[in-house]
Amino acid sequence: MARRRNPYPALVVLAVVPALLLGGCWRFADGRAPDEASVTLPSSTAVVVEPQTLPTPVLSVRRAPATLARDVNLAAFSAELSAFLPQIDDTSCVAVSVDGLPVGGANTDLALRPASNVKLITAAVALEVLGADFTYTTEVRGTLENGVVTGDLWFVGGGDPLLSNEWWKGPNTKYPPFNVTSIEQLAANIRDAGVTRIDGTVVGDPSRYDDEWYAPSWGDDVRFTEGGPISGLLVDDSRESNTVSSNDPAVGAAAVLTQALRDVGVQVAGAPTKGSVPADTAVVASITSQPLPAVLAEMLTTSDNNTAEMVLKEIGLQAGAGGTREAGLAVVTDTLQSWGVPTDAVVLVDGSGLSDDNRLTCGVMLAVVQHQSFDDPVGQGLAVAGAAGGTLSDAFVGTDLEGALLGKTGTLYNYDDGIGGKPAAKALSGFVPVEGGGAIEFAMLLNGPQISEIVEYRPIWDAFGAVLSSYPSGPTAADLGPR
Repeated sequence: MARRRNPYPALVVLAVVPALLLGGCWRFADGRAPDEASVTLPSSTAVVVEPQTLPTPVLSVRRAPATLARDVNLAAFSAELSAFLPQIDDTSCVAVSVDGLPVGGANTDLALRPASNVKLITAAVALEVLGADFTYTTEVRGTLENGVVTGDLWFVGGGDPLLSNEWWKGPNTKYPPFNVTSIEQLAANIRDAGVTRIDGTVVGDPSRYDDEWYAPSWGDDVRFTEGGPISGLLVDDSRESNTVSSNDPAVGAAAVLTQALRDVGVQVAGAPTKGSVPADTAVVASITSQPLPAVLAEMLTTSDNNTAEMVLKEIGLQAGAGGTREAGLAVVTDTLQSWGVPTDAVVLVDGSGLSDDNRLTCGVMLAVVQHQSFDDPVGQGLAVAGAAGGTLSDAFVGTDLEGALLGKTGTLYNYDDGIGGKPAAKALSGFVPVEGGGAIEFAMLLNGPQISEIVEYRPIWDAFGAVLSSYPSGPTAADLGPR
C-alpha cells in the first residue's frame, strides 16, 4: 500500500504565495511603490512553512472528553447502583441517569407519595409558562390630591408570594424566606410619590386569584402551620406581627401596610379592610419582585409551600384559564405531556406536595429532572447539600457530595392526622454535576410507616450518596481531554 504524503506543506505554500502577490497588488493599487525587498524572493530560496502539530487528531474521541468519560464509566456506575438497589423495598423507588442516559433503578413505574418533590415540577412548568423574565408587580391605587389620598388607598395584590417585612422569618425559622419583596420599601415608595395622609383606609384587594385559601385535601394538621392561606394578596404569610395572625390574608396585608406607612410618617385615618378596587382607579405607587428564578430559588431551597401554591395559580392565570389551583394543575399536566413525560400514573392535586393525595413515579420525576439542567434556574434554585438555609443543610456533610449535590427534598409525616394506615414519605430528586461537564440525574421516593424519621431514611440516603459519589470511578473528562 502506498504511503500517504503529508499535504500540509504544499497547501501552505499555495496559500502564502498568492497572499504575497495580492499584498503587492494592493499596495500598488494604493498608489505606493512596493518595497522591492519585501516582494522579491531570491530564485534559489524556497518558502517552507511547517504545519502546526496536532497531537490529538481533529476527529479523535478526545475532542469530546465528557462524552468519552461518561461512556467509559457508565458500566462501573451501573454496577455500584445495582449493589445498592436491594435497600429499596416494594414501597419505594429510585431512578438514575447520566446526561439522560439510563443507569438503573427500582420500581420506577410505582406511583408513590412524592411530598414536596411536587415543587420541582411546579418550578419547571413555571419557568416554561411564565418565563425567566417574569416578575410580580404589587400596586397601590387611589385619588391623590396635594399629598392627600381622598378616600381609600387600594392595596392591589399582584400574586407576589414573597411580600414580607424585615421581621418576618417565615413559619420555619430554620429556613427563612429570601429574595423577598420589601413591604418597608413599598411604604417608602408611597411616601416618595407624595402621599402624606390617607383620609380613608388601606383596602386589601386579593382578586387576582380565587378565594380558595386551602387545597381541599389538606388535613387540619397542615393548614396554616405548613401551608395557606393562599391569596392574590399575601404579606408575611398572613401574619400581622410576630405574635398576631390574621383571620383574612387580605385584611392582614392591609394591616401590615398601614403600620409600615405610619412608620414612614404617612397618616392613615381608618382601620384596614378588604374589597375590590374600582375600575380606572389611578396607580399611586408600586413595587416589583425579583425575577422568577429568584422566586423559584426561594421556593425550592426552603420548600416554601405558600410560594408553590401561588406560583401554581399564576401559571393558570398567565395561561388564560384563571388564577385557580385547578387551572394551574391543568396547565402542568398539559406541559408534562408536551415534554413527552408519561402522565398515566400522575395525580397532582396541589402545587406544593403538601397533600397526601399526590402521586408520582420515579420515572416521571427523573424525566422532569432530565428536562431541566443543573445550571438552569431550576437546577440552580435547588437546595445544596451541606449549605445553610436550605433543606439539605445537614445532609451529606463531610462527604464528596457536600457543596455539590443539588436536590429537592420532600417530607410527609402522616402519623398524627387521625387516619391510620397511611405511610409517610421522604423524597429526594436532583443533580450531581460532574467535573468536566454533564451531570448525574436522580430521583428517589421513599414511602413507609416511619420513613420520614431521620433514623429510617438517613441510612438509605447515605448509602445512595456513596453510590452517587462513586461516579466517575475511571478516567475523568480532564484525563481524556485533547493533548
